[in-house]
Amino acid sequence: MKARSNSLDDATVTKLEKQLNERPDKNELIERNILKDDKGIAPSLIAAREKLERSRLEDKLDQALQQRPKPEELVQQGILKDKETSTANV
Repeated sequence: MKARSNSLDDATVTKLEKQLNERPDKNELIERNILKDDKGIAPSLIAAREKLERSRLEDKLDQALQQRPKPEELVQQGILKDKETSTANV
C-alpha cells in the first residue's frame, strides 16, 4: 500500500490532536443533552418514539391554542385595548 502523505503542517496537527484530546466524552455529552442516550435501543424504535413524542406535543399545543381566549374576550376583561385587537387580527 502507498503511504498517505500528510498535507498539514506540524503545528496544525498538534493543535488538532490537542483539541481532540480535550473534547468531552460521550457520557458528558449525554448529561448535557447534546447526545441522546439510546441505551441499546434499535434506531427504528428511537425514531418512532421521537415521532410519537413530537405528535403528542403538537396535539397538546393545538389544544392549548384552541382554549386560549379570543381577543374580543380580552378587551371585555380589560386586558387588551380595542385598538390592539385590530392589529392582532391582521
